[in-house]
Amino acid sequence: MTQLDVTIMGQAYKLACKEGEEGALRDAVAYLDDKMRVIRDAGKIMGNDRIAVMAALAIAAELLATKSPEGPLADMTMAEVRQKITSMHAVLDMALAPQENLF
Repeated sequence: MTQLDVTIMGQAYKLACKEGEEGALRDAVAYLDDKMRVIRDAGKIMGNDRIAVMAALAIAAELLATKSPEGPLADMTMAEVRQKITSMHAVLDMALAPQENLF
């Protein structure tokens, strides 16, 4: 493991990551720092904890709206994929429920 010293909105943090993943972690820190600064600079939300939550929600929304570039799920957002998997679990649970009585 490697330790990195980073700064997010002026606050220093020591973070650990796997060897070779330092660049990705620094990119993530820069992305989060930017999101949080934009929210702070808009002046509507006060407090670093609230700003962090709003930044996390914005990033989560971006992730869920991301679509796969190719493949059988290419036309679906992450939220739609999650819903499809949840539906598949329900179907499997219903199909397997009678089997539980056999064991």
